[in-house]
Formats: sequence, C-alpha cells, structure tokens
Amino acid sequence: MAFPTNETLERMVEPVARAYGMDIEKIRTVKAGKKSQVVIALDSDSHPTLDDLEEVSQELSQLFDDAEQRGEVNFGAGYTLELTTPGVDLPLTQPRHFRRNHGRKVKVGDEQWRVGPLDGDEAHVALVRADKKGEEIRILPVSELSGAVVEIEFNAPPAAETELVDRAFEDLEAAATAGKEHK
Repeated sequence: MAFPTNETLERMVEPVARAYGMDIEKIRTVKAGKKSQVVIALDSDSHPTLDDLEEVSQELSQLFDDAEQRGEVNFGAGYTLELTTPGVDLPLTQPRHFRRNHGRKVKVGDEQWRVGPLDGDEAHVALVRADKKGEEIRILPVSELSGAVVEIEFNAPPAAETELVDRAFEDLEAAATAGKEHK
C-alpha cells in the first residue's frame, strides 16, 4: 500500500471533522525520508481552539494508526500529524469563508472591501466600504469572488463600516439598488 493521497486522507478525516462541527479547508502532505508530514487545516463557524484541535488530532492519530495497522494506508517509516486552522492567506472561495470573515477587510482584485452579510441561500455577499465621501455597497455572487483574501488590520475598523456590516442583507441590497438608480 502506497502513501495515502490527499483524497484518501480527506475521506478518512471528513467524518471526524464533521463530528466536531468542522470543515476541512486544506490537506497537505510532505513525504520526507524517515518522517512524513500530514498537515490538515480545519475551521468552523466558532473557530476551533487549540484544545479543539488537540482533541481532533488525537482521534485522527488513532484512526490513521489503526488504518495503517490494517494495511489500508502506509505512512512509511512514520509521520507527523499537524492540525491547524487556515491562515489569512487562504483565498475565500466558499460561502462559509465569507460568513466566517464577516466584518473583516478583504482584498478583491485591487480594491479593499469589508465583508458584510450573505443572503439567505449564501449565494451572494454584501461588500461595503465607507469614507468621507459616503458609503459604497456591492452585492456580488460568492462564485465571482474566489480570489478574495483577508487583509490584516492593526486598527479598529471605521465606525461607519462597522455599522454597514451589521445591517441586514436585505437593507444593504436595497441601498445598493437605490444607489445605482441615482447614478
């Protein structure tokens, strides 16, 4: 049996992650000499703590060891399992990514926006920004924003933008539509 593929690992990890209310964001393996490395990025709406990741890690280690003992997978001379959360450099590609980053600043192309609410079926997201000239609201399909990435901020967001992201999606959608009519 060869070293498990990312797809094989994903099939193994998915039920465990789901049991803890987490999603698999990324799996990376590095086959290196005596010790291979398996890195799994997990996330949830409540953002996993280190204790949560430790608990999942122990369960996955046992699962992997048992599967290897049964001959279903082969990690070679050994492996190191690392569980983490996705970094800010992970592109936002799924509705859950935008939901989990509500209120954060994101870079979309060459522009910076703040993530507002999603619509009921999570197909569209409100992006907002505000400055001295006023507020700007865009309602865009999540599918068109796959290159968006979170921007690190060291200061508190402007109050005007915080107020915008806290509004209901329908209110922002109506304001965006009204704004287009006036232009």
